[in-house]
Amino acid sequence: MTGNENSILAREAVANLDISVAQEACPLGLAPTSSTTATLVMGDALAVALLEARGFSTEDFALSHPGGSLGRRLLLRVSDIMHTGDQIPRVQEDTTLSGALLEISRKGLGMTTVINAEGDLVGVFTDGDLRRTLDRSVDIHNTPIAEAMTRNGRVIHDDQLAAEALNMMEELKINALPVINRDGKLTGAINMHDLLRAGVI
Repeated sequence: MTGNENSILAREAVANLDISVAQEACPLGLAPTSSTTATLVMGDALAVALLEARGFSTEDFALSHPGGSLGRRLLLRVSDIMHTGDQIPRVQEDTTLSGALLEISRKGLGMTTVINAEGDLVGVFTDGDLRRTLDRSVDIHNTPIAEAMTRNGRVIHDDQLAAEALNMMEELKINALPVINRDGKLTGAINMHDLLRAGVI
């Protein structure tokens, strides 16, 4: 790319792109202002054309920039940062509300999953559910969590991108999600703090 198609560089080049400008934006006509902008625009146009010609994907970009925030958003999966095993907040359907609150406090994710006798996810109980329950003057020591939990709540799959979990939380205005595998089994839990620590936000 040159601003003078008759320059030595232009003549020696296999191909020359003329990016000359009629006048610089500098009021003195000295500082390269318009010409630098033309160079950036042409460079970006060439980069985009090359991306399309080579079929360059978001995965290719992420592999080239694995350490940056864009790379993390494009490569990091929910399974990479979710809480697993004993770290998952979970209670049985017949657990009392007070027992569920203890589990929420112990695990520190602001929610607990609710499972049935077979270990299948049947609901979730969050801070928001607690506020709504207290408004109804429910006896937390004798009421089972099954009567206060949210059924068929939103979940995310463990093989989805962590950035997708972030988008879902922001859209729904929630701070945590149960994580399931493609067979529908509970495999983890994730919250906004996990995404923040991982650099996804």
